[in-house]
Amino acid sequence: MDLRKIFREKEIRVLIAESWSVSAPMTLIMVFEFLIGITDIYVAGRVGKEIQAAYGFVIQLYFVFIIIANALTTGTVSVISRLFSSGDRGDLGRAIFSIFIVTAAAGLIFGILGIILTPGLITVVNIPAPLKPLSTPLGQIYAAGLIFHYILIHTNGVLRSCKKVRLSLTTMATVCVCNISLNFLFVFGTPLGYPGIALATALSTLVGCLLNLRHLRPFVPPSAMVFAAGRVREVSGIAWPFGLSQALWQVHSMVLYLILSSLPRHSIEILAAFSAGLRIESAAFLPAIAFHMANAVVTGNLLGEKRAATAFRAGLVTALMGVGLVVLIALGVVVAAPGLASMLSDNAIVMRETMTYLYINMLGEPFMALWVILAGALSGAGDTRSMMFIIAACTWLVRVPCCYILVVLMGFEAHAVWWTMNLSQAIAAILMFRRYMGKKWLPGPPG
Repeated sequence: MDLRKIFREKEIRVLIAESWSVSAPMTLIMVFEFLIGITDIYVAGRVGKEIQAAYGFVIQLYFVFIIIANALTTGTVSVISRLFSSGDRGDLGRAIFSIFIVTAAAGLIFGILGIILTPGLITVVNIPAPLKPLSTPLGQIYAAGLIFHYILIHTNGVLRSCKKVRLSLTTMATVCVCNISLNFLFVFGTPLGYPGIALATALSTLVGCLLNLRHLRPFVPPSAMVFAAGRVREVSGIAWPFGLSQALWQVHSMVLYLILSSLPRHSIEILAAFSAGLRIESAAFLPAIAFHMANAVVTGNLLGEKRAATAFRAGLVTALMGVGLVVLIALGVVVAAPGLASMLSDNAIVMRETMTYLYINMLGEPFMALWVILAGALSGAGDTRSMMFIIAACTWLVRVPCCYILVVLMGFEAHAVWWTMNLSQAIAAILMFRRYMGKKWLPGPPG
């Protein structure tokens, strides 16, 4: 790729500054998310390897329940970022109000369903028997706080779309401090014990969504509190392919968990290592998500200003910045892997398997970062369908079948799953890069 043919003279500095103004706060927000997650897995590991493994499964189930929130927020960012830069404040306020109503209602409905369905789901899934009674209370408490998480995710998306990402940063710093403090208090300082991990999340997200609602009040005056069905339909049209992508991704994660559960030796230890490894890996993964979100906002704002050519170039700049940061973090994780593994577990097998996971998976992080960040630009432009097809192909035509064949049918150990994950990341990066450079996702031909 010849950057001189793509970027105009001196434009790259402007694009870097514009992208970094969103990416830097978003990266810090992802650091807070990482600290929350790593504290959860640390506390669970201190209680016991069974709690750590149970938490790993429940958090995958929880992510399934917040798919709708993530999908609606993706559609929201695409629509709101363009409305904000277009200058129509009346339409902006009505859109924010309408999408909030839908998001809160969805959070309430799925929270109730989560409380009711969690015991049955845990009963029927093929996880080790000792983990089932431990998983149910965690899952139900997480479900009870689902509406707060829905509102927090949605309002964070609106704030960054309206160039108020620093307010979102302040909120998430508060959530992080509350979550970590309550985690230790509930688990080790009260009779509640390990379910306090989930309760800490529910209460801290409640605090966060209340703060964000206060931040959004200036954008939604009383005159804008009118339900705009057209904007909801527009958001839904962008949201459903992303939601389906998230569903396919989260279900595939649970399938991997079940495949690893079928290992004849040390299955609980490997599941605990998988949970710990995912949390440590998020040190590299979450910055990629931050740049994904930043790319969506920058692209949406520029398209709202009718600057398609600049949006295309800004997406590439953001991707290059994000990949560079992820590579540096991945190198740091490799160096620190032994210390990180021992910090999260004192079981020798769990520590060994966690380090193996990290050494193998860090090789795929640059590919992951590339496709995830470019997908952010596509979602900001409303092109979530191509992302859906790429994720579906790489997970369900490559990753899941290969893992099943290698582990269940051929008897390979867990490392076969880790290598297959890298393969699917590389394929996704190639496909997403081709889609991006084809420019068909833009509303008009880039200049």
